[in-house]
Parts: sequence; C-alpha cells; structure tokens
Amino acid sequence: MSPEPVASTELPLALYIHMPWCVRKCPYCDFNSHGLKGMPDYPGYIDALLADLEADLADFGLDRQPRPVTSLFFGGGTPSLFAPELIARLLEGVRQRLPLADDAEITLETNPGTVEHGRFAGYRLAGINRISFGIQSFDDAKLVRLGRIHSADEARAAFAEARAAGFDNINLDLMYALPDQDLAGALADVEAAIALGPEHVSHYQLTLEPNTAFAAAPPPLPDDDAAWAMQEACQQRLADAGYRQYEVSAYAREGRRCRHNLNYWSFGDYLGIGAGAHGKLSDPAAGWLRRRSKQRLPRTYLAAAGGPARLGTDVDIPADDRVFEYMLNSLRLIDGTPLQQFPERTGLALGHIATALAEARARGWLEATPDRLQTTALGQRFLNDVITHFMD
Repeated sequence: MSPEPVASTELPLALYIHMPWCVRKCPYCDFNSHGLKGMPDYPGYIDALLADLEADLADFGLDRQPRPVTSLFFGGGTPSLFAPELIARLLEGVRQRLPLADDAEITLETNPGTVEHGRFAGYRLAGINRISFGIQSFDDAKLVRLGRIHSADEARAAFAEARAAGFDNINLDLMYALPDQDLAGALADVEAAIALGPEHVSHYQLTLEPNTAFAAAPPPLPDDDAAWAMQEACQQRLADAGYRQYEVSAYAREGRRCRHNLNYWSFGDYLGIGAGAHGKLSDPAAGWLRRRSKQRLPRTYLAAAGGPARLGTDVDIPADDRVFEYMLNSLRLIDGTPLQQFPERTGLALGHIATALAEARARGWLEATPDRLQTTALGQRFLNDVITHFMD
C-alpha cells in the first residue's frame, strides 16, 4: 500500500470503535450488527482492533505526528457484550498508541438486556465516563414489536445501576412513530425518560431502511402528519423539562451535549476501527479528504488482523461531494456552524457555495445571518430538501 498523506494536526480528532455482535438483530436495524451464533472470539477481536488502529495511524502519519483524541465512542452491535476487563485492555492499548485528551469523552453503548449485575462499576474503572442506553421505548408491547430483548423495568434497573456506579453522564435513545403508536404513547415514552433524569436524550423517528426485516414486511406506522405531530409535541415536552435541542434528534441538559457526535456534525476528523467501521481523515489546507471503511463481516475482519485486507473501501472525496457531505452533517445542528468553518473543514472557498447559499436564504431555508450557516424552522422542517439543494 502506498503511503498516505499526513493528516492535518489542526482539526479535532475522534475515535470510533465498532463492536459488531448483538444477541439478536432487531427488525428495523440496518447497522453492521450480527446476531450471536456461538461464542465470538472477544479477546481476539480486541487484538484485531489494536492492530487496525496501529495500521491506520501509520497510514496517515499519526504515529509520527500524534493528535490527541477528544472523544471515543464504542458503538455496535452491543458493546456491553464485552466484559469490563476487555474494555479496559482495549483502552489501555489505545492510550499506548494515541494520546487521549485529559477530558476525553468516552462513551459505551449498552443494551439494558445484556448488562450483568456489577458490570457498570467495572466499565467505570476501565475508563468509560459516558453511557448510552438503547431503550427505544418504555412500552413493553412496543419493545416486543421492535424485537428488543429487554423490558421497561429492566431498562429502569440498568439506569439505576449505572447511576449507582457513579455515571453522571447518561444518554437514553428513544424512538417515536412506532408501529400503531399514537401521540399519547410517544409522549408517555418521553415522560418515562424524563422521570429518570438522564443528561441527554436522543429521540429518533422509526424509519423503514432497505435490507431490514421491517422493510421486507412493513409494520403499520403512523403517517407523516402524525409523526410530525409526535415530533413537535415531544420536542416541546423535552424543552419544558430542561433538555435543549441542539441537533435534529439530540437533546441535552446544559454542558452535556455529545462531543463525539458534535465532531461528526462539525465535519471533524475521526478514526474508525472495527468490522464495518468508517473513518474520515483530511488536510483541508493541502486539499485532500479521505474516507475509509473496514471489512463488514467479523470473520473477514479478524482474518485480516490489521493488514491491508482489513479495508473495505478507501477513497478520496472530490470537491463537489465535500459540499454535500459538509451540509449533510452541519445543517443538522440547530444553532448552525460558523460560515468560515466551511472552507476550514472542506478546503473549498466560500465562493463554491455562494449561489446555492443565496438561493437557500431566499427560500427561507437558512437564516440571513451573514457569518453563520444555520437553518430556519422551515429549513429544519424540510431538511432533506435543503441538503439536496446543495448537492445539486
């Protein structure tokens, strides 16, 4: 493999670690997750992750010019299938290869149905400082319909145990517009979440994604008007409870926004290790941006063990695609981004988007503020149209 250009040292850097296994794949899920068939080689997977990280660092010159990692996110799959001892070994291996910022946000996604008693204390000792629970609903009938393996009571118990272990930064994932759900049901889920008092709530609309069980046999979902009514009512209830919306699907108490996701939405750099993981490294001043992904199948990824065959895709992103990718991320932020960030993160002059920008403002999609890129309420309502406008 030819040497890669050295990634910029100016942009923030995050690390995403993908843990691909889950007990059972949910019918709505289009993530790279694989149901358990026997016992995976968890220790061997940790070794492969560290080899993958070493190879990426060498490819992008980060072994010679290290950059501190500002956030680290364990996603899946179900990362909480991995014992705390394995998470601790992996984090120690990361620290040996790449500096972590002193205040780095380190998140572990967890499924309430897979966390054994006492594990949260172990994760806390390992270095995890933020927990994200995949709750989705507090209605047991809806959880069964969604293929979840936990109950509402198990979700509450797992949250309480995480609190008892000392976690003071917890996210709850909720979905709305569920099969046969009405407005009262969507609000009841939000009320149940608020009652627990998490620092962060992610509130997503259930959508039918290609190549999922729900796409093959669609359940009866609320129509668009009903889904929009749920979104508006739940937004207001979360706001009344002190959760400020800062992204299309993200709400947080003061000072508790997810720094890892903010880096994505602000078009920062991130390494992605693990089966199916994606990464983005760049040097806008030098005019290049590279995206790469890893082999999706765990067995294929493990067999590569950090070698060139671990790569699934590895491509340079041309200028016009950078415009679309930047807008796809930054326009999700309710407060927008400084307009000057566009050239700083893409390497493209503002003139590249001047016409599209003026047209979007004229249509009422973007605020007229000259130094910010920020959607109006109308722009948020028709966000896909706004993003597509910049692609065109």
